[in-house]
Amino acid sequence: MINSYDDLSPVQLDVLKEIGNIGSGNAATALSQLLNRCIDMQVPQVRLMDIGDAITALGSPDKLVVGILIRLQADADGMIMFLLEEPFAKTIVTGLTGEKPFSLYEMSADDISVLSEIGNIMGGSYVNAIANLSGMTIDMSVPALTTDMLGAIMTVPATELSEAYERVLMISEQFLIDSVEIQSNMLLIPTVKTLRMLLGKLGADL
Repeated sequence: MINSYDDLSPVQLDVLKEIGNIGSGNAATALSQLLNRCIDMQVPQVRLMDIGDAITALGSPDKLVVGILIRLQADADGMIMFLLEEPFAKTIVTGLTGEKPFSLYEMSADDISVLSEIGNIMGGSYVNAIANLSGMTIDMSVPALTTDMLGAIMTVPATELSEAYERVLMISEQFLIDSVEIQSNMLLIPTVKTLRMLLGKLGADL
């Protein structure tokens, strides 16, 4: 019985990593179609990490990032949270709108709209991977976008989901667009109840 993320076995972690790999591939395809450009992607890193280690891996707690928050609903409960640094956000926004310059400190309404839609598209890529593999019905909330310090944004899951989270599943993706390398990071945070259900549906609940 899984009562926390710490109870996950190596086999179960491999199952979750495979979901992350499939979702990342879907996300790269969706971005390529949206931007009408060829996008190459390295094999994503999928890691179960302590919150503190995740912050360290991403930089420092006071780094300014864009957080795009999506709640999982219907058969699933939890959250997907994208953490986008300025190079990724700038490449996507300028690629779609042609607007220059771009800064996280002074985003326009159009910039926010574009990044919210990117979160929706990429979130859908992961949710569809989970739903197709498990047979679960999973709906997504409208993305909520915030710009804040990394340390502050990393406290959101526990607040939103009313569960104490010490570990998260972090998926780091490296994309190559027109010879420019950019990275996005996504946190997949199902509640423990949803995690048990998902692994059961995938036959990995032993």
